[in-house]
Amino acid sequence: MKFFQRLIASLVWLTLSLTAAGLLAVTGAALYFAPGLPDVRQLQDFELQAPLRIFTRDGKLIGEFGEERRIAVDYDEIPEPLIQALLAAEDASFFEHPGVDPRGLARAAVELASSGGDIQSGGSTITMQVARNYLLTLDRTFTRKIREILLALQMEQVLSKEEILELYVNKIFLGHRAYGIAAAAETYYDRPLEELSLAQMAMIAGLPKAPSAFNPLANPERSLIRRNWILYRMRELGHIDQTTYAEAVAAPITARRHVAQVEVEADYMAEMARQFAVDRYGDEAYTGGYRITTTLDSELQPMAREALSRGLIAYDTRHGWRGPEQTEIPAGLVEAQERTERRGLEEELDESPEVLETARRAAASSQSEVAGVDGDVSNWLNVLERTPRLGPLHPAIVVAAEGREMRVLTADGEVVTLDWEGLRWARRYRSAQWREGEPGSAAEIAAPGSLVRILQREDGSWRLSQRPDAEGSIVVLDPDSGAILALQGGFDFDASKFNRATQAQRQSGSIFKPFVYLAALEAGEITPASIINDAPVVMPDAGTTWRPVNSSGDFRGPMRVRRALALSRNLVTIRVLQRLGLDNTIDFLARFGFDESRLPHGLSLALGSASLTPLEMTTAYATLANGGYGIQPWYIERVTRGADETLVDEASPRRVCRDCRPDTQEMEIEGRRYPLAPRVADASAVYLVTDMLRDVVESGTGRGALEVGRGDIVGKTGTTNDQRDAWFAGYNADLAVSVWIGKDNNETTGEYGGRAALPVWVDFMSQALEGRPEARQARPAEVVSARVDPDSGRRLRDGQAGGISELFHVDHLPEFEPYSVSQDLEQHSGAQGSGSFESIF
Repeated sequence: MKFFQRLIASLVWLTLSLTAAGLLAVTGAALYFAPGLPDVRQLQDFELQAPLRIFTRDGKLIGEFGEERRIAVDYDEIPEPLIQALLAAEDASFFEHPGVDPRGLARAAVELASSGGDIQSGGSTITMQVARNYLLTLDRTFTRKIREILLALQMEQVLSKEEILELYVNKIFLGHRAYGIAAAAETYYDRPLEELSLAQMAMIAGLPKAPSAFNPLANPERSLIRRNWILYRMRELGHIDQTTYAEAVAAPITARRHVAQVEVEADYMAEMARQFAVDRYGDEAYTGGYRITTTLDSELQPMAREALSRGLIAYDTRHGWRGPEQTEIPAGLVEAQERTERRGLEEELDESPEVLETARRAAASSQSEVAGVDGDVSNWLNVLERTPRLGPLHPAIVVAAEGREMRVLTADGEVVTLDWEGLRWARRYRSAQWREGEPGSAAEIAAPGSLVRILQREDGSWRLSQRPDAEGSIVVLDPDSGAILALQGGFDFDASKFNRATQAQRQSGSIFKPFVYLAALEAGEITPASIINDAPVVMPDAGTTWRPVNSSGDFRGPMRVRRALALSRNLVTIRVLQRLGLDNTIDFLARFGFDESRLPHGLSLALGSASLTPLEMTTAYATLANGGYGIQPWYIERVTRGADETLVDEASPRRVCRDCRPDTQEMEIEGRRYPLAPRVADASAVYLVTDMLRDVVESGTGRGALEVGRGDIVGKTGTTNDQRDAWFAGYNADLAVSVWIGKDNNETTGEYGGRAALPVWVDFMSQALEGRPEARQARPAEVVSARVDPDSGRRLRDGQAGGISELFHVDHLPEFEPYSVSQDLEQHSGAQGSGSFESIF
């Protein structure tokens, strides 16, 4: 008996000692951390801020960033069942505890001891979550947990439980860029909170723990288990009765993606503006109510995006079928749930086997049937719902593939039939240069349960398609200001966030050649009529021998510079660079706007071996388009803030002024003053290059551009080694545009610039210039025309017959062709041997 008395006494003293030690520890922690804690009273005046919004230059929305899908609600507006569901999921004793839950902290302490300092679940109450979300960082450390506890205790002294819960429901992230319960209700169900069913409220309440893992769109099978566990908890806590519980756990998934649509699709430009805002304003960019107006043209941008999309799909169709995106997808949600990963659901599944069973029944009740398909297709519809559309390519799941016909299910529940004309192109891809023969049947292309892409044709019918294997970019600049009017950095932003227009440094190939010719023309080393030998070049290169060749593999001997540029002859360009000198050429290119440090210091420079971005190349062509003025690309027109649109920042780019005096520094446009763009290239030399580039279109490698049907467009094709990069860059006086097509892994495209890139340029320019008057550069007074002998490049005198007309700078006219007569004329005149015109008379 005494033993038990002593044991009880010892336990009491131990408990008191541990309690005292705990109190001392808490007091010590409070004294240590209190000076650095944020003031919780600021939460009393906390205001939810507006998102960052991005617009075209004429005010059309292209993007929203930050916590934009947020609809603030007062505590009184929250339905009672939703409060109960949130507390059942996150903090059942919320209205009883003082801000911390000892049992949860004990669990966190065990995790802390076993994980070596990394806290996983954390034992956080809703009050502690509010402290973390509003006042602290999200790192999982012991120090942050102590600060979280102390702030939660303070918060409970300053704010009521209702105020804390209101802060919580307006701040929590619930997936798909939805912050707060009201935004989640609209995102997933397109309805206000008060119209949600109990099952829908429980689904939303299950999201704070893991917004992706328990998302009804991304993971419907897992979300059902989480939802039904919450409903089970609500029943056990007495919030709902058995009848209500049974009805709710049997409810099917009804979530669908409901998002605000932008007015102009320009994700790559929107992301550029977002990065600008974050660099300039920090994290406040997302909450400070900033409104950014870009230089984007709302009419040209869709033209550019769609032209690139069509071009990439056409390229991909030429190279064959690579197979479905997914195969063997279960049709029904019941089968899909049987296959789902159970890791991360231990808490829910350990509570009671009833949770899994009700989730199975709910999956069964989620069955969906569509006309034309036998059986349940609920999982197929869920897969299609969460699979994004890529450009014009719609996701679809193969329902049947019989004979030469394929039936597919679309995201809107429609069964579409693909005829053989829409399937026969799907020859199996083997390489960029090789594809197999035409398939014999639809079953050889894809089996039922496969995820594919379909594309609607102009007549309304559908054909099989796929996400292109190649990527690309298109950039459109205003030559007189450098404003980016349109930009597409890839096939689709959802498929790849990498912006090839601004981030991909690729070899420029032959579209670089005009700048080598321009440098030589300005220096007077060549004229358009100069004769340069298109013959083999052998050069030592780093201990080896460099033997550059023309893309055609042949040599054409002496030829005029104009013709050499039109036909993109590599060896002539190399000799032009040799004639001017490498150092002189690089000095000129640096003045023209190219980064000297990224230009190769070798003769390969003539062939476009420099790795440059499409934006950089478009900027260079814009300088040709404006007559030789140095402009810089820009895309942020102005930044305002708040409902009253207070001006925060406004661009002041350099602009071209052709009529201004040489000593003028600024010009005025609509009441605003702008600095002048400096001249970086001689106007006459630029005009001559532009005129030479017209030959590229009329009789050279860019003849496909004639489809635009205008006389004011010029441009240049480009293809790099092994056909890794395909380019076309061109302009008139109003627009400078470049198109690049290639593969991100730098593999060959198997096509030249005139085949892969030029059709995209033609597609865009045909639309962009429709209805616009022709816009040509004015011919400088220093540019004169003269007749020359096409074989020698020398000027012909008035009395000499034949020849062709050519343009020259007045100070760089070629020498006259000597008079000569034919051998027959000499024999008939008796002036044999003299070979001169004067000898005859």
